[in-house]
Amino acid sequence: MSLWKLILTYDGTPFNGWQVQPSLPTVQGTLAHAIHHITGESVLPQGSGRTDAGVHALAQVASFSLDAPIPPANLRHALNRALPASIRILSAEIAPAGFHARHSARRKTYEYRISTAAICSPMLAPYVWSHHLPLDLATLERAAAHILGTHDFTSFSASDPDLATRTNQTDDDPPQEKTAIRTIHHSAWHQHEDLLVYRITGSGFLHHMVRNLVGTFAEAGTGRIPPHSIPTILAARNRSAAGPTAPARGLFLVEVEY
Repeated sequence: MSLWKLILTYDGTPFNGWQVQPSLPTVQGTLAHAIHHITGESVLPQGSGRTDAGVHALAQVASFSLDAPIPPANLRHALNRALPASIRILSAEIAPAGFHARHSARRKTYEYRISTAAICSPMLAPYVWSHHLPLDLATLERAAAHILGTHDFTSFSASDPDLATRTNQTDDDPPQEKTAIRTIHHSAWHQHEDLLVYRITGSGFLHHMVRNLVGTFAEAGTGRIPPHSIPTILAARNRSAAGPTAPARGLFLVEVEY
């Protein structure tokens, strides 16, 4: 039996997230079906994280084991033929013993994209938050800098207590570890024409954490809250202290480091 590592990219628009759900299209379920179609083996690929419905991935990582002896290039080619165009396998390789796409991950990077154009192109709309109020880049930057380092991110986790200990878009804690403490290594905004991009790298992310951060930063960027209020929001450890949840369609899983 061989342990496999896949890197895949997908458009999350047509899927109800990564995790398999009965009678609903999901990335994990679609990938498992394609693997079964090719090999006849029933496996459930484990992703580096459970992206929510509508969230996209530029480099999601999945791992699973197969009995069938298949050259990596052949498996990648066969999967891309079997999968819908919304999912592409970028690479397939035999993984070292003990590798797990989720538990072996050390850092993850996400990007969130906001369109500030007066008219958002329909070609871009499924992949951005079309934000019509002016957003001040310098204020966004000041707000984002406050979350660098290690903090309790309860205020930016899902408000549902049953979901709050799941990792956002990542689900990267061992089952027995339920903590809202995360370490953020990079948190910054940049602008390219009518597109504002927020990039964040961290040890892990609570459920909805990145989207809640972006929604709160946007409140600062429009002047509704001061950027220096972020430490106070963190200290509150209460979801109601933070801003709204940004739409899923603007979020991308960019990279997973091992």
